[in-house]
Amino acid sequence: MSKTSQQNTATDANGVSVIHTQAHTSGLQQVPQLVPVSPGGGGKAVPPSKQGKKNSFVDRNSDEYRQRRERNNMAVKKSRLKSKQKAQDTLQRVNQLKEENERLEAKIKLLTKELSVLKDLFLEHAHNLADNVQPVGTETTTTNPENNGQ
Repeated sequence: MSKTSQQNTATDANGVSVIHTQAHTSGLQQVPQLVPVSPGGGGKAVPPSKQGKKNSFVDRNSDEYRQRRERNNMAVKKSRLKSKQKAQDTLQRVNQLKEENERLEAKIKLLTKELSVLKDLFLEHAHNLADNVQPVGTETTTTNPENNGQ
């Protein structure tokens, strides 16, 4: 099976060479390849918002420029205030959590101490009960005054 192909090269409006390849005997569809025109082949892509503004001159004394600067300055001020407020809120929350943690640690100490006291009382009581209980199979004979005469 022999394959013959034909290439057509064209340059589009953005300065990118597009190579169109046609394969005559293959049933596969070819995808155009993008090749940079410059020999370096690199560079940053320009976002669509910046493409039209590349060569425009900005008159810094115009009303439009002043309005845009004023809106931008207000937006920056608002953003900085929001950031500052968020930092203050975070700091306040950290302080609240620290205080709560200290209270909980104090409560843990108190409850641990109480548990220790109750455990000691329980063990002392259990020990006293064990001393008073006689082992099974050991009987003591006590004389009952009512059964004495039988």
